[in-house]
Amino acid sequence: MPSIYDLKPAFQNLLRPLCGRLAHWGITANQVTIAAVLLSLGMGAAIVWQPHTAWILLFLPLVLFVRMGLNAIDGLLAREHDMQTPLGAILNELGDVVADAGLYLPFALLPGVMPSLVVIVVLLAIISEMTGVIGVQIGASRRYDGPFGKSDRAFAFGIIALLLGLGISADVWLNIVLEIMLAFSILTIFNRAFQALKEVK
Repeated sequence: MPSIYDLKPAFQNLLRPLCGRLAHWGITANQVTIAAVLLSLGMGAAIVWQPHTAWILLFLPLVLFVRMGLNAIDGLLAREHDMQTPLGAILNELGDVVADAGLYLPFALLPGVMPSLVVIVVLLAIISEMTGVIGVQIGASRRYDGPFGKSDRAFAFGIIALLLGLGISADVWLNIVLEIMLAFSILTIFNRAFQALKEVK
């Protein structure tokens, strides 16, 4: 199924010259991974600090875009500049899950949002990433299948944050969108499991 993740190779091509400079300056892939997590947690903390201040949410799309860039950069540094390590693999997988939780769980505190829906969407996001990793355990590749992977979640939450930040009230529409995200997350979990099993047959 199509996913925004499919655009990653083109995005990496744009960042490749910057990666070369970072490697020359001694910046490691693990440092970039940790920076992405800290950036996400910082943005999440800002939302928790001022959940009733809508304009803070306008920063979230920018944070998500920078985080996406950092995630692409750490992968390029690891693969193309001989920085792949077991610790890096752990940080990469755990970092994505921690960053997602830190960024999206604070949405449960926003006025007009059904907190349980946000929590379930984040929980399913964690399960979908774990399902992707399990593919490696059974001899398949790490699965990134959609329709609602990490990049798709970032796009969805980024649009929501932009609308709320511009003053659009969280109403029934937002809870409906969260329910759709929930359904897509479940579909992603099954799709990743199916594709992993199909790969090892």
